[in-house]
This record gives sequence, C-alpha cells and structure tokens, in this order.
Amino acid sequence: MRTLMSGARTMLATAWRMSPFRTALSVVLMVAGALAAPLLAAALGWMAHEVASADGADAVRAGVTVAVLAVMVLTLAHFAHVAYYELAELAELDFDERVIEASNGSAGIEHHERAEHADTWTVLRQDGRRFRAGLEALLNGVGLVLAMGLTSVLLSSRNPWLLLLPLAAVPPLIAGRAAERILDRAQTATAEPTRAALNLFHLTTSARLAGELRVSGVQDELRTRHRRLWDTATEGLWRAHLTATWVRAAGQLVFALAYIAGVLLVVRDAIAGRRGVGDVVLVIVLATQVNQQVATAVTLLRDLHRMAAAYRRLAEVDAVVRATAPTRSGHCPPRRLRDGITLDGVAFTYPGTDTPVLHTVDLHVPAGATVAIVGENGAGKSTVVKLLCGFYQPTEGRILVDGTDLRTMPPEMWRARVAAGFQDFVRYELTAQQAVGIGDLPRVSSEPAVRAALDRANATGVVSDLHTQLGRSYTDGAELSGGQWQKLALGRAMMRETPLLLVLDEPASALDPEAEHLLFQRYTEHARRVARRTGGVTVFVSHRFSTVRMADLIVVVKDGRVVETGDHTTLTGGTGLYAELFALQAEAYR
Repeated sequence: MRTLMSGARTMLATAWRMSPFRTALSVVLMVAGALAAPLLAAALGWMAHEVASADGADAVRAGVTVAVLAVMVLTLAHFAHVAYYELAELAELDFDERVIEASNGSAGIEHHERAEHADTWTVLRQDGRRFRAGLEALLNGVGLVLAMGLTSVLLSSRNPWLLLLPLAAVPPLIAGRAAERILDRAQTATAEPTRAALNLFHLTTSARLAGELRVSGVQDELRTRHRRLWDTATEGLWRAHLTATWVRAAGQLVFALAYIAGVLLVVRDAIAGRRGVGDVVLVIVLATQVNQQVATAVTLLRDLHRMAAAYRRLAEVDAVVRATAPTRSGHCPPRRLRDGITLDGVAFTYPGTDTPVLHTVDLHVPAGATVAIVGENGAGKSTVVKLLCGFYQPTEGRILVDGTDLRTMPPEMWRARVAAGFQDFVRYELTAQQAVGIGDLPRVSSEPAVRAALDRANATGVVSDLHTQLGRSYTDGAELSGGQWQKLALGRAMMRETPLLLVLDEPASALDPEAEHLLFQRYTEHARRVARRTGGVTVFVSHRFSTVRMADLIVVVKDGRVVETGDHTTLTGGTGLYAELFALQAEAYR
C-alpha cells in the first residue's frame, strides 16, 4: 500500500508540474461525474416515489433532475478525458526523460553492462507506455472514493445493514492487489526471454542485416529461436494471468454474495411495508452502482499498481546508478600535460564477476606520445580504454594524470579534455553537420570546425552538403554504408582540437587497410600538433600492424597483463608476442 500511495502522489505531482490547470480541470470533472452517479440513483428513487404518489409537479421536477444528472454522468467523464489526454502525453514524456536521466545519471557505464540490471531497463522501457492508463486510473480513483462515500451514506439512510455492501468491496480490492503482485513478478521473470525475442525480431527485420541473413540461410533458425523464446515468455505470463484471474474471481464472488443479500434485504422490507417503491429503486440502482464501482476499483487498482511499480523500479535503478557514481574532490585536469598518464599497479574486475580482467598493470605514457595497445581478443585492451576514459574505477591501483589521481577529478571536467572514437559508434540520425559537430557541443553549429574535423578524419567525401539529413527514419534521409558512418564518427572524435587524451578503440574496423593506414597517418600528424600545444596523449587500439608501427610506444597486452613495451623496431627485433603476431599478419598479407 505504501508503494501504491507513493506512486499515486508522484504521478499526481508530475501531472500538476506539467500543467496545473489541466490537472485541476480533470480532477473537478472526474469528481463531478463520479458524484453525479449516486445522486442520479437518489433522483430516480425520488421520481419513482413521486410517480407512485401521483404528485405530477414533484414528479416533473424529479424527472428534470434525473435528466440533468444523467447528462452529467454521460458527458463529464468525456470532457475530463479530453483534458487529461494531453496531460498524460506530457507526463509520459516526463517519465521517459526521467528514465533517460537515470540511465545517464552516472559518469560510468557499469549499470548498462551488468546483466542483473538488464531486466529492469527492459521493463522500464515498456512502463512509460502505460502512463495514460495510470493517470486515468488515478483521476478516476479520486472520484470513485468520493462516490463510494456518498453511496454509503445513501445506503445507510435506508438500512444500516446496507453499509456492509461497500465494505464487501474490500475482498475484491485485496484480491486485485495480490493479482497484480503475481503479474508484476511474472513480468520481471519473463523480461529476459522477452528481451531476447525482441532482439531476434529486430535482427530478422533489419534492412542492414538482410543480406547476411539470406546468404547464411539462418532465417528459419532465427524464427525458431524467436518462437521458442516468445513461447517461454508468453507461457510464463499466461500462467500468471490465469492465477491472477482466479484470485480476482474469488474476491468478486465475495462481493456478489453481499450484493444479492443487500437486494433481498430491501425487497423484504418493501414486502413488509417498511419501505416504499422509491427506496427499492434507490437501493437497487445503488447496489448496481456499487457493483460497477467495485469492478472499476479493481481495474483502477491494477493500473495504479502498475504505474506505482514503474516509479518504484525507476527509483531503485536511479539509486543504483547514483550509488555507483564516484565522489570526486574537485581537482581540475591540467591545462597541459607535463609528465603524462601513469597506470600505477592497476587491477580491475568487472562488477558482478569474480575473474580479474587486468592484473597489476604498471605503465607510463609520456606527455605528447602516441601509444598503440595490441593483443589478442579478450586480452584487456578495451578495458584499459574504459579506465582511461573514467567509465570504471580501478579495483586496485591508481591512474595518475600528471601525478594527480584521476579519481579526484570531476568526470565532466575530465571528459571535456578527452576525445574518443569507438568501434561501437553511434549512428546519429541528424544532419551531417550535427552528427559530426556534437563531438564538441560548443562548436556544433560551426561549419568550418566540422569541415576541418572531417578533413582530419579523411572523411570529406562522405557527404558534400553538411545539411544532408541522415538515416532511414526520415523519408529523405540518406542511408550510408558502415564505413561512411564510421568516418563520420571519426570526424566527431576529431572535433576537439586540443584534448589531453585522444582515444581510438578499433575506430576503423569498417575501413579497408589502405584507408585505415591513411587515416592513422593523418591522426599521427594531428596528434603531434596537439602534443606541441597541450602535451596530449593519443591511445589507439588496432589489430593491423601497418597502423600500429606508426606509434611512438607500443604496449602488448596478454591475459590482462602488460607483457611488452617498446617501439616497432625494438619489438620486432625480439622474440616476444608482438614479433610473433606481426610475423603471422605479415605472412597472411603475403
């Protein structure tokens, strides 16, 4: 109940913040419409009494009252719907924005990569679509409480025993809450197969992947897996819905028995002459309304419980995200690197796992150096990049920037001095100008800055007009190849002209070797210009040794440990892992 009330308060506060006028209007209209229903029952009883008494004038007045109240019952709820429809849209947008804010509430990315949080994010993405039903349930609930109170007063005035009729609504409400808890648990339990099934659906309907699926002939296999996952999810949900239906039916049965007993009680009084025909009409109509009120209350409670559960999940995930956010003492990054970046005894284990990914890494990257990190897949190269960017904190040891622990620097200030290009780049469906320019937000509208960044990324030929709309979400949007999208991402990484750290993690995986070699030649030239101005360090990860050989310092990583460091000539002259990998790749190219 505490979760339900907290969710209702949050929902009402959100609606009021979005539009006080629409919220107040919706509440007034809903309450007026709800109260009109029991008053209509009283008016019908009055009219029946006057008609039975053959009092024409009073019967006419009663009839007019009945007509007015009937119009209110039929129309006020509709006008309230018009008032809160747009309000619900705004509140739904606010919920989505809060989910986005929670998703980006930490400087790190731990909450995105931990499997135990994946189900919560999946459910939250679905919950926002239910906000309209939740808000309608809340507004209806306010009117329903008042209507049930007025109904109780009218019933008790005819027979005190009839007060038990509204109380008989308690078992259906309790049963409704129990049913929602069953459904909520089932929704969480089936989130994983649902997520996997949706992923397969997107794979099999993606235009970008259609060619590979047809060549490999896996369409039937993917459909089979999708069907199996979907059957698993729907079977769990179906069992939960069936159980919930039986629980709700048990609660409704209790009320049905009380309803029948109440009607029989009034009929008995009428037969005994203690009540008139107006009282019989009043009680029968009120009893019918109570039945409707109970059914409505069960439905409203279900919708309210779902939205309350959504806000509870949002609060929980927000707390998790904020708990993972590191506290920084406020040391500013240096304007210019003098010494460089040092990994001092750095070890790292991903949260939620027991296997270390890095083991006591000691490495010094001199200011102004261009560093290549090489190694086999799974060696820990990308983990080093994530630590340098501040996405995670070392489990052991320190990362020092000119002798200052990176932990003590505010993440937003450190990120402002970092530029990065990643293998998993974003395909921003914006104009080409914006898709590149957001790499340096203060200069997103500067066409010369964007063109200069594209030139440094060897990407000037991707689009001729920077105002070109990108992406198939738009009718006139240009669809680019994978390599073209990656070139724009590299241009985005080049927007910041004086970073202290430029990180390139497999940034040219979609490019051919010749294009990558030319690209890194430009990067190296740019990095040297940056180094002269800021002492900035460039760190890149690549599997192509024709690119790696241009680096000032090559770091070889194996099983989470740095096993070799040196330049290309020194390392190829030895007998270590680098010489072995270089020889294998050179032989493959020959």
